[in-house]
Parts: sequence; structure tokens; C-alpha cells
Amino acid sequence: MLKRLLALSAVIIFLLCTNTARVFYLQVVRGEELSQKADSQQMRDTEITAMRGTIYDAEGNVLAQSATVWNIYIDPLAIDLEIADDDTAEKIAEKQKKSEERRTLLVDKFTELFEYDDEEKAEFLEKTKADNHYTVVEKKVENNIKEQISEFISENKLNFIGMEQTSKRYYPYDSLASSVIGFTGADDQGLSGLESYYDEQLTGTNGRVITAKDAVSNDISDDYETSVEATDGNSLVLTINQTIQYYLEKGLRETLEQYQAKGTYGVVMNCNTGAVLAMASLPDYDCNNPYKLTYSKNIEEIKEIEGKEEKQVAESAAVQNQWRNFTVNDTYVPGSVFKTFIASAALEENVVALNTTYNCTGSIKVQGWDRPMNCHYHAGHGVQTFTQGLENSCNPFFITVGQKLGVHNYFKYFDAFGFTQQTGIDLPGEALSQYYTEDKYTIVELSSASMGQTNSLSPIQVCTGISAIANGGKLVTPYLVSSILDSDGKTIKKTEPNIVRQVISSETAATVRGMMKSVVDNGTGKNGYVAGYSVGGKTGTSTKLGESKEGEGDKYIVSFAAIAPSDNPEIAMLIIVDEPNQDLGGGALCAPIAAEVAEQAMSVLGIEPKYDDKELENISGYAPSVTGKSLDEAKQEIELYGLKYTVIGNGDKVTRQCPTSAGTVPKGGTIYIYTDDSEKRMTKVPNFTGLTVNEAKSLASTNNLNLEVSGNNMNSGTVVAFRQSEDVDTEVEQGSVITVTFKNTESVLD
Repeated sequence: MLKRLLALSAVIIFLLCTNTARVFYLQVVRGEELSQKADSQQMRDTEITAMRGTIYDAEGNVLAQSATVWNIYIDPLAIDLEIADDDTAEKIAEKQKKSEERRTLLVDKFTELFEYDDEEKAEFLEKTKADNHYTVVEKKVENNIKEQISEFISENKLNFIGMEQTSKRYYPYDSLASSVIGFTGADDQGLSGLESYYDEQLTGTNGRVITAKDAVSNDISDDYETSVEATDGNSLVLTINQTIQYYLEKGLRETLEQYQAKGTYGVVMNCNTGAVLAMASLPDYDCNNPYKLTYSKNIEEIKEIEGKEEKQVAESAAVQNQWRNFTVNDTYVPGSVFKTFIASAALEENVVALNTTYNCTGSIKVQGWDRPMNCHYHAGHGVQTFTQGLENSCNPFFITVGQKLGVHNYFKYFDAFGFTQQTGIDLPGEALSQYYTEDKYTIVELSSASMGQTNSLSPIQVCTGISAIANGGKLVTPYLVSSILDSDGKTIKKTEPNIVRQVISSETAATVRGMMKSVVDNGTGKNGYVAGYSVGGKTGTSTKLGESKEGEGDKYIVSFAAIAPSDNPEIAMLIIVDEPNQDLGGGALCAPIAAEVAEQAMSVLGIEPKYDDKELENISGYAPSVTGKSLDEAKQEIELYGLKYTVIGNGDKVTRQCPTSAGTVPKGGTIYIYTDDSEKRMTKVPNFTGLTVNEAKSLASTNNLNLEVSGNNMNSGTVVAFRQSEDVDTEVEQGSVITVTFKNTESVLD
């Protein structure tokens, strides 16, 4: 009996030890793991995605915004009906059949809603057989599809489909300011532009909803639900003006396509504050679809690549190039635009004056250089004043000025204008300038730099430097975000303009502005002219050494810097065309873009034009209102305005007119007046491209149209039309006003 008791005790002790060890293993060793599994089975933890902050332009227009969308998930294990232990074979077969019907119903509906192909349908079918309670099957579904799924669930009494609220980023204007705004990834993280730079501010804090589940994973009473609300991200108010941005991109895009350039870039700044009013880098992209190629030239070149792998590499490179903001992320040799800074430094140091003269023979010999440094005008400009030297962009003149300035003074102003540091603009990836330090300069480097070669700067650096000349000599920090708003719309941060330093005196700045105005009035920048506004500018060209293939000519990057109005500037601008397919300078390619942008910017900023007597002769006026008046009264009033008329109909009272009194008509133009219920007389818009002003006026008259002349002041050279307000062959009413923009075709690579 004792032996039996001992044996039984040993067994009991062994079992107790085993159970104790098991309890220790489950509670201590695997305690946390099993606790998490229990929580996952008993609780549903749903994340509520916070809305990303909105991005507005300066006028409050939405440029980027998040909206509610839905992630659709299924519970694959709940699709199949539960088989009970006491189910008969017949009952099991019935449940299995019902389960397959439910699965087929689900697959067919989603195939219809999301337009799956056969492969996608097969993949979805596999997801419905997963061994888990949660599988996401569609992400960021729009509300209209979500409503159809809700209706489908309700009609068929399904408990294995669920929806989670999340958000999706929308860009209402597609590609507008894309190089500035950037885009987000699938996880709503900013990947480029302001979306990346301000990602932390734009990103909100997600909320949560924790709900208890029963044994079959169904949600139970709301009494067991705990929620934490999401906090939306902060919003950005930009300095970008939508109208100015539109016209900048319009001009750059037209030039990009017409001249099949590698790229076209532009920056427009409020020269007094540093606020960036417009910024563009083309080719660009649609923020809603950033991985799609947009530039026809790139698309065609990639089509010609035969190898699949090579084609994929080229396409990936082209897409990434679309994302780059050249104005901030890259550098270029500024060419003759840099002469404005040399002029500023030389005048400030009193080594030259406006009446300083130089005799340009077409080249200059520089000590230590084995061949002459040429002027772009090989015949030579002859004797010029300092202002004429800038007008003509004379290289030998500015080499001489740079040598008078000396290495130390040259580098002092190079540094003072901000060319040795980043500007600090609020965008990611600002490029570092490439330049010789002061101790590396010889007379050769100084001479080359003085005409705009040698150093490589970012466009935003150059535009910021031009702003300093425009605003009286103060270097300012450029910026894109004027204020940050919290989720309630309250301003939590406001950007204040930052003056870095005084670079040159206000007197020197005013003198250089006058020289830049003369460049537009009399020099290489004639196409930057805008009637009623005194625009100043400077053209530039730099050769891209080492980038041309054998048998090709040199590749160029051409530019035009502008300020307006030059007597009291509000804006500074830089326009760049990279590798155009014709040897045309910044005066021919960039200045016309700057002129149109400047005109629109002046209107946006409320700056009234001031016309001189000659300009007044060509300015359009409002058409007189003669509708409802007798024919005789109408004729007299039209003639009083110095206009002509054409009568349509046989009545004695004017029933309608074109142009209407709400529109303008050029001086000497014609108003078409109807005196009965005759149908509108229509005409097709002809092609004015390449015509002189007189030829265009004659063609307009032949087609019963009024012609408004815009663009170059036509002081000299051959001036031809290059842009018109209505497309060729567009049907318009007779008497309509067609605005045709003209430019000077004389072009120099300066």
C-alpha cells in the first residue's frame, strides 16, 4: 500500500510540475505573444487616417487637397459557412455549395466594379481563400464605388466585406506648378517638392477605433467601443499666384514644343520680399499621375529604343527628369546675364562710369590665354559707352571692366550677391553652386567670369541676385510658403521677408536698372518690351562644353533676366531655354515669354500702365455702345471714336454689334453693326505666323477681323508675328479682335 501511495504521489507531483511548467511557459515565455493573439481575436483595431493638409495658392485657390476614400477588405474565413460536428453529409454539401455561391457572387461583383481582367480575377479569387480574417483587396476606392459595395452588402446580407476610411491626394489643376508642389506616394508621404519639404507639417495624426468582437469575429455592442479622433495636418498658403504661374508655364510649354528643347525653366519673384510668384521647370508632370511621361520629344525618342530593358531604363530616367525642379536642383553657366552683376560691382567700386567708353574690335587678347577671347559680334561693336556695352552684350568690354575690378573686388561681390551659398529657399535638394575660390583666380579666369562663363549657378541664385539689383541693392531670401494654418484654419506661422545684406547702394542699383531698361529699348532684349511698362532686362547665352556629339554643333542654354517696372520694380524674372534645336539667343526665345508674363503680372499686381505718346497711337480703346440707337446716331458715334463701321442688314436701328461695348477695339478698327435679325456673320481665323505688322493687318482686314498688335516695340530689325490669340481656322464672328504678338527676329548668341 505504501509503495502504491508513493507511486501515486510521484505521479501527482510530476503532473503538478508539468502543469506548473506549462503555465509558466504560456504565461511568461509566450505570455505577450498569446495576449496579442487574444486581443486580435477579441478586439478590432481600426486606424482612422488623418487628412493631409491642403495647399493653397496666394489667392486661396486649392492646389492640393486630400479627400475621403475607402480601403475595401474581406474576411476570407467568414465566406465559407461553418461546418458543425453534428452536420450530416447532406448538410455539409449544402453549406459548401452555398459557400462557393457566396465566393462567386463576391468575385463577379468586384470584377464588374473594378474591371478586372482574367489574371486579376484569378488573383482576387485566391485572396478569398486566404487563411485569415483580414485581407485588403482594394485601396483608396472613390465614394461612388464604395456606395455600390455598401448596397451590394445590404442586398445580399453579407458579413465578410468591410470598409475602412482613408484619404487620397488630389491636385485639381493637374500639372500646374507641379515642380513646386510635388506629389505623394501610396502611403500619403510627400515624395517631392513642397509635399516633401513640408511633409511633417502636412501630415496629421491618425485616430483609432477599437471594437470588441464575438466568437465569430462580428462586432458587438457600441458599449465596448473606444475611439480616438484623428487630427488633420496643417495647411500651406503659398506665394504662388495662379494666373502668373499659368502664363509662365504657357510660354515655356509653347517654346519647349516649338523648339524641341531639352527643357524650359522660369522663376518670377517679388523682388522686394523674396516671395516666389511663379516657378516652373518643363518638361513637368501631372501631380495626379506623376509616373506618366508628358513631353512628346521624350516619348518619341523612347519609342525608337529597341531593347526592352534599355527602353525601361530610358523611360525611368525621363520620368525622374520630369520630377526635377531645374530652377532649384541644378546649376548652369549664366552667360551674359551675369554682366549685370559685373556692372553693379564696377559701378559700386567706381572703376567705371556710364560715360566710360571702349572700342570693341571683335576680340581681346588676355595674358596667359593662347588665343583671343571673342565678342559674339566678330566684326566688333566699335566705340561704345558702358550702357551700350551692356545693350550689345560686348564681351571684350566686360572683360576689360572685370580686369579693372580685380580678383579681390570681383570675388567680394560674387560672394555678396549670394553665389557662394544656397539661397535657403523652402524646397528640397537645392543645388550648390560651382565656382573658383578667390585664391584660384588668374587673369584668365577673371576675364572669362566677367563675361558670364566659368561659374555654374542655380537659376534661383541668379534670380535672387537680379532681385537685389531691382530692389535697391538688398539680397533677400526667396520663399514659397507665406503662412501655415492649423486644421481649424488659424495661422500658426507666417513667413516674414528676410534681408540677408545690402549688396550695392541704392544709387548703383538704380543706375544698373536704367542700363537694363536700355537693353530692352535699344539692345539685345527688344522682345522683352511691354507697352505701358518700362521693362528692364539682360539676355544671355552659354555654350554647354563637352555635351555635343560628334558631328553636332554646339549645344546652348539661353536666358533672359527681367525686372518690371524698371523705374520702381515689383518683380524680377529669369527665363531659360535649354538646348533649343535652333541657334537662337535669349532675346529671341526667352524675352517674348518674359514680356507676356510681365504684362500679366502687372495686371495681377494692380500696376497701371503708363503709355508714352507713340504707344498711345496703338492702344486699343473700349468700343462705343451703339446697340439700340438709330443707324445715323450709331455711325456718328463710331466716327467720333475714330473708328470705321460696316453695316449688316437693311434696318434703320442697330440691333447688335461686334465688338460689343464690353470689349476693346484697336485704333482705326472696324465695328460691325447689325440692323435686323440677320444671323451672325462668321469667318475663319487665318494664320498670321511669320507676317510683318503691315502684312498681318492686311490679312486681318481681308478676313473681316480687327487686329490688335502686341509685343516688340518695332524700333529696328525685322519684326514678325509668332503668336495669336485664336487658333488658325477657328470660326469667329466678323469684327472680332485677334491679338497677334510680334517679335524681333534678330538674334544673337551673346
